[in-house]
Amino acid sequence: MRLHHVQVSCPPGGEDAARRFWAEGLGLAEVVKPVALRARGGAWFRAYDAAGAVGAEVHVGVEEPFTPARKAHPALVLDSVPELDAVTDRLAGLGFEVDLAERHTFDGHERAHVRDAHGNRVELLAPA
Repeated sequence: MRLHHVQVSCPPGGEDAARRFWAEGLGLAEVVKPVALRARGGAWFRAYDAAGAVGAEVHVGVEEPFTPARKAHPALVLDSVPELDAVTDRLAGLGFEVDLAERHTFDGHERAHVRDAHGNRVELLAPA
């Protein structure tokens, strides 16, 4: 068994703000949704490894009424602490909330918690 994707939610019309966080901020590539699912709205994003294989996939789905996931969250692993720092700096520069309070609380990793454009929690980890 392996994880195919994780889904987070956004309010109706929140796709452009999601793109700003997931694509511009985190550097994931937006992928075209299957035709049968496009009418639902939302957007899909993928990260690829050096060999071109999908390393992570996030689906942002439209939910009404919308409530952000303040505790539940996806956790994405970055290759290095310098990459973690670069991503959190980029996100902060784009105006996204970055929380480093738990930076050294997960053995073997450094981490940050960030909030996407809609307040959903996302964890970023890098091997220490």
